[in-house]
Amino acid sequence: MKQYDVAIVGAGVIGASIARVLSRHALKIALIDARGDVSMGASRANSAIVHAGYDCEPGTNMARLNVRGNALFSQWCQELDVPLMRTGSLVVAFSPEEEQSLAGLFARGQENGVPDLALISGEQARKMEPNLSGNVTQALYAPTAGITCPFEFAIACAENARANGAEWLLNHKVTGIHKEGDFLVLETEQGSLAARRVVNAAGVYADEIARFVGDASFSIHPRKGEYLLLDRNALPLNTVLFQTPSKMGKGVLVSPTVHGNAYAGPTAVDIDDKEDTAVCQNSIDDLKRLAQKTVPGIDFRKTIRAFAGVRAQPSTKDFVLGPSATEPRMIHAAGICSPGLSSAPAIAEEIAQAVLDSGLLAADNTAYTPIRRAIPRFAEMDDAQREAIIAQNPLYARVICRCCTVTQGEIVEAIRRGARDVDAVKRRTMAGMGRCQGGFCAPRVMELLEKEAGIAPEALTKFGGNSHMIAGYTRGEERA
Repeated sequence: MKQYDVAIVGAGVIGASIARVLSRHALKIALIDARGDVSMGASRANSAIVHAGYDCEPGTNMARLNVRGNALFSQWCQELDVPLMRTGSLVVAFSPEEEQSLAGLFARGQENGVPDLALISGEQARKMEPNLSGNVTQALYAPTAGITCPFEFAIACAENARANGAEWLLNHKVTGIHKEGDFLVLETEQGSLAARRVVNAAGVYADEIARFVGDASFSIHPRKGEYLLLDRNALPLNTVLFQTPSKMGKGVLVSPTVHGNAYAGPTAVDIDDKEDTAVCQNSIDDLKRLAQKTVPGIDFRKTIRAFAGVRAQPSTKDFVLGPSATEPRMIHAAGICSPGLSSAPAIAEEIAQAVLDSGLLAADNTAYTPIRRAIPRFAEMDDAQREAIIAQNPLYARVICRCCTVTQGEIVEAIRRGARDVDAVKRRTMAGMGRCQGGFCAPRVMELLEKEAGIAPEALTKFGGNSHMIAGYTRGEERA
C-alpha cells in the first residue's frame, strides 16, 4: 500500500490549488479524483467569474477569502499561463427597491475591503456597456472583477503541482476511510492508500467524505445551474452584467468569456441527484427571459451549446475550512460554492497552512517552480510565430478543429499531458468548442487518442465512464 504525506480528495479547482501550494514543500502528495481527469465537477461548468467580493456577508470565510483570492488571481494566472481579463462587473437595478439593494451591496463591499467600488447611473452604465437595457436605472461598478477559464485554471494548478512532485490518482473514487496508526487509509476503487493527512476538497461529495471519519457537522446540498453559450462574436460585451441578487444566489448574468463568446446563466434549481446535469427546457425559457431583461438584444438563435453544472451548497451557509473536530488529520476545504473560484488561491494558502500547523513536518521543496506553461495556441499567433512553431513542430501545420483553429500539434501535446478522452482534449485545446461543437474534429481527435494514448476505439469516451464514442464497434471491422 502506497503511503503519502497528504492525500487531497477532489481534483477540482480547490483541490488542485491546494496541491499547488503544498508542492512548495517537500511532501509526498496525492491528488485524488473519482473521475478520469481533473476539473470534472463544478470546475468545468461554472460562471468563470473572478468576483470582486461585495456580495459576501461580512465576517464570513467567503468574504475574507474572496477579496484575498481576487488580489492573488493576477499573479497566479501569470505564473500558470492562464487567461485573465479584468473586465469589471456591473450589478444593475431596474427600480427604486433594487437601488436600495445596490446601496446595501456597496456598503457590504466597503466593509469587506473591496477596492474602488462605485454606484453609477444607468446612463453611465450604458456608456460602459452599450448593450445594456435602457430600463436600468443604476448600477454597482466593481472594477476588480474579471473573467478567467475555470477548467484551464484547475488543469494548470494540477499540472504545476505534478511538475513539483505531486501525483495524480484519477479514477480513484474513495469508498471508505479508516485509521491505522499514524495514517488514515483511504479505500478506493483502485485499491487502498495511506496518508498522514487528508484534505477533503470533494465538492458536492465533501459531506460523504466527512462521514467516513464520523464527522456529521455539515451537509452539502446540490444546486443546478444551466447556461446558454453563444457563438463567437454573437454578442460583443465589455463587462460582466449581474442582476440584483436574491436568496438563491447572484441570479442570471450575461457575460463575455476569455475565448470571445458570451453566455447567459446560471439558473438556480435545488436538486437531489448530485450527478444531475440535465438541461430543462422550462428553466432555459426562464433563463432567456431574465437575460433579455438585462440585454434585450441577445439573439439566442446563435446559441451553440446548453449545459449545466452542479454547485455545492453547504448547510453552514459558509465555506467549511480547517481540521475536522472528530478527526484532526482530516482538513476540510468543503462547501465551496460561489465565490469559490475567486477564493481558490486564498483557500489554498489557508488549507496548506492548516496542514502544516497540524504537526506535519515539511522542509521547503528546493526544486519548486511556480511557473507552468500552457500549450501554445496556434489561433492566437501571428504569421511569424506560426512559421516558427511549424518549423519546430510540423504537426502545427495541420488544423484539426476548424472552428477554433486548433492544430494536431496542440492535441498531441494535450494527450501527452494526460488527456484521455475527447472532452479532456477539448478542455486543454478548445478543439470542439466552436460552432460545430466537435462535429468535424471529434473523429480526428479520436484517431489521435488511439494513436498517441493507445486507447482502443471501443474504449474511447467523450468524458469517461460510459460515454462511449463508438457504438457496436468490433475490432477488425473496417471503419469509415
